[in-house]
Amino acid sequence: MEENGLGVETLNVALKSIDEFAQRELPDSLLIELDEHDEFPAEIVRRMSSGEELGIQLLFVPYEYGGMGGGAFDIYRVCERMASIDLGLATSELATFLGSDPIRVGGTEEQRRHYMSRIAKEGILFAYGATEPEAGSDLTALKTVAEPVADNGSVTGYKISGTKQWISNGGVADLYTVLALAPGGPSWFVVESGTDGFTHGKHEDKHGIRLSNTAALFLNHVYVDSSRLVGGVEGQGLVQAQQVFGYTRLMVAAFGLGAGWSALDRAIPYSRKRIQAGAPLSEKQGYTHKLITPHAVALEAARAAIEETAARLDAGEGVLNVEGAVAKYLATEAGDAAADAAIQAHGGYGYTHDYMVEKIKRDVRITRIYEGTSEIMEMTIARGRWQEHLKSKGDYYHASARGLEAIHAENPAVGADTAALAHHALAELLERCRTQRLTRHQHILLRLGSLIAQAEGAAALVRRAQQAQAKQLHPKASRRLRPDAVAAASRVNARTTALAIGSEGLRWVAGADGGDLADLEQRLGLTAIHQAQAGLLDDLQTVTTAAYGRMRP
Repeated sequence: MEENGLGVETLNVALKSIDEFAQRELPDSLLIELDEHDEFPAEIVRRMSSGEELGIQLLFVPYEYGGMGGGAFDIYRVCERMASIDLGLATSELATFLGSDPIRVGGTEEQRRHYMSRIAKEGILFAYGATEPEAGSDLTALKTVAEPVADNGSVTGYKISGTKQWISNGGVADLYTVLALAPGGPSWFVVESGTDGFTHGKHEDKHGIRLSNTAALFLNHVYVDSSRLVGGVEGQGLVQAQQVFGYTRLMVAAFGLGAGWSALDRAIPYSRKRIQAGAPLSEKQGYTHKLITPHAVALEAARAAIEETAARLDAGEGVLNVEGAVAKYLATEAGDAAADAAIQAHGGYGYTHDYMVEKIKRDVRITRIYEGTSEIMEMTIARGRWQEHLKSKGDYYHASARGLEAIHAENPAVGADTAALAHHALAELLERCRTQRLTRHQHILLRLGSLIAQAEGAAALVRRAQQAQAKQLHPKASRRLRPDAVAAASRVNARTTALAIGSEGLRWVAGADGGDLADLEQRLGLTAIHQAQAGLLDDLQTVTTAAYGRMRP
C-alpha cells in the first residue's frame, strides 16, 4: 500500500518520542496534581509544541511550510497516543490544529505560508473561535459580526464584535481564528492575542480535561486588517469549517480510543493483582467478560472505522463527513464506556482521585461533546445514510451485506456472515421507516443514526480482521491485538450489532406504531440473528486472553 504523510519509521520515531517525553516529564503523580489544582501547564505545552523539543505541532504543518506533513493516519496514531497520556494536553494540541485549519484549507497561499511557518518555527498556539453562548454547535446562528472599514470605497479592514464560548486555548493562544458574520456571509478572521478590544474570560472550572485551558472570548470592535480575512473573500466560513470536520472529528475519535484503552490498560494489571475468593479477578469471567472484554471489542470496532476513514482521507477521497461522524461516535461512546467500566473494575479505589481511571473518566467525557455532540453525530449519520437508502431504492445496506457475504465465502472466520445479517436487517428497518414515514419523529432518526454507526463499525472490523489474517493491514495500522483475536473481536461485535439492530429496530417501530410486527420480525431475520449468537462465550474468552497477554501497540 502506498504511504501518505510520514513514513512508517518516522511515525514510529514520533510515537516513541512522545512516550519518552511522557515517561520523563509526565508521571501520573504530576498529572493528578495538575488536575486537582485545575492548572494549565503552559511551560510543558510550549515544550511539546516547540520544534526544538517534542514538536508535535510539526505533524500538522505541511512539509512545504517547514512541517512534517503528516497525513490523517499519522494524526490518528499520534492523537491516540497523546490521549492515552493525558486528554487535556492532547486537547491543547488539537486546538492549534483546529484553529489553524481554516487557514490550511481556505487561506491564500500567502496566508498559509505565513501562519503555517510560524507554527513550525515558533511553536505558537492557536485557538478556534467558532462556538457561541446561545448558538452552541450551530455555526449558522452566528451573532458575532464583522463590520467592514472602508477607505476611498475599498475595504481595508473589519471591526469584529461578539462573544465566543468554550474555546480551547482561549486564554493562552497566540493567534485565534474567529468566525464572524460579514456582509458577504460567515467568514474566518485571524486575530492576534492582545489586540485592542480583544479579551478573554477566566479559565473554566471544568468536569474534566482540567490540564487544558478553556475560556470565553470577548470582542469589542476589534480591528483586523483585510489581510486577516481567511481566503480574502467573504462568505466562505461555513464551507471552510465543513472541509475540516473529517479530520478534526477523526482526531477526537482517536482521543476517545486512546483514553478508553488507557483506562483498560490500568484495569487489566489491577485485576491480575487483586485477589478475590482465592483467585485474581483476571481469572473470573464475571469480571473480565463484563468490565474488560466487551469494551476492548467496542474500541477495536471504533479503531477499524477510524483507520478506514484515515486511509480514505489520505487517498484524497474528499471530506467524508459521515464517515468521520461514524468514527467519532463509535470511538467516543466506547471510550467513555470503557473508562466507566475501569472505575467499576477498580472497585472503591477507582472512585478516588489517587487512581488515574477516575481522572480518565472525567476527561474522556468531553469527547462526546466537543467537535459535535454524539447527538449531532447521530443526526449527521442518519441524514447522510438516509439519502443513500433513498437514492439506492432501499438497496444501500443490502448491497453492503452482499459484500460481507462475499468476504464470508472467502474467510468464514471473521464474522462477516453475522455482520451481513446486521446490514440486511438495517436495510429492512430503514425501508419500514420509509413506508411508514417514521423519520418524521426526530428520535427515530437519531436512533437510526446510532444503529447505522454500529453496522458500519461492524463491517469495518470484519474487513480489518480479514486484512490482519492476510497480513495486509495498513503499514501504519496498530497491531494491538493479534489476528486471531481481531477475528474473535469481529465475531463478537457482529453478533452484538445484529442483535441491537434487530431488537432495537423492532422496539422503535413498535413504539412509533409502524405496522405489522410479525412481518417485520421475519424481514429483520431475528431467528437467524439469535442463532448467530452461538459461540459467543468462546470468542469472548479468546479476546480476553489476547487483551491480557497483548504486546504494546
